[in-house]
Amino acid sequence: MQIVIAGAGSVGRSIARELLAHNHEVTLIDKQPSKLRVASVAAADWILADACSPEALEQAGAGQCDVIVAATGDDKANLVISLLAKTEFGVPRVVARVNNYVNEWMFDATWGVDVPVSTPRLMTALVEEAVSTGAPVRIFTFNAARVDLYAVVIPQGSILADQRIGDLALPPGIVLSSLLRDGRPIAPQADAVLVEQDEMLFLVPRDQPDSIDAIAQMVTTKRNNEEKA
Repeated sequence: MQIVIAGAGSVGRSIARELLAHNHEVTLIDKQPSKLRVASVAAADWILADACSPEALEQAGAGQCDVIVAATGDDKANLVISLLAKTEFGVPRVVARVNNYVNEWMFDATWGVDVPVSTPRLMTALVEEAVSTGAPVRIFTFNAARVDLYAVVIPQGSILADQRIGDLALPPGIVLSSLLRDGRPIAPQADAVLVEQDEMLFLVPRDQPDSIDAIAQMVTTKRNNEEKA
């Protein structure tokens, strides 16, 4: 497939590398010269231009591409790019990044968006998969740092429910980076109290695989009163 990615930041470049690895043709477009790190994705075509301009999208091959990905860090720009892609160029598939969840309601067919991608929503879906399997799910890899991001939900009756975050006995080197509660991210303050169905996001060094089992054990352990029952 021919794919145009608007926004050549870390997100856009990561998407480009994955798509190129699957033998797709990729063009990256960005208006900021500092974002054009051509050597980082050398197999892609690069264009320095504002993707909110029809002329720039035409130069990038929007009229012939199969998919446009609006992956900038600006929701307004992603909506404009999506609308132009669908109405001016008839792109069959438009995927748009949602940076701020409060704007998610706008990312629909009215603005030309076929697939909105919201990180909290994606994390929620992956964690729900973890609930069914009873195990943490790896959802992101930081290759340079050799650290993985894992997600797991606190099930009903877990010993973790009603505990303070500051009282958690996490394995050494493991960091609780965030919580998702009712689909919204929450900073893990020491005095915050965990509740059932909280979605916990952990950073785990890749050289500590046993820590994943320790986290799973911690999350699935039942409260004493329920064990006795």
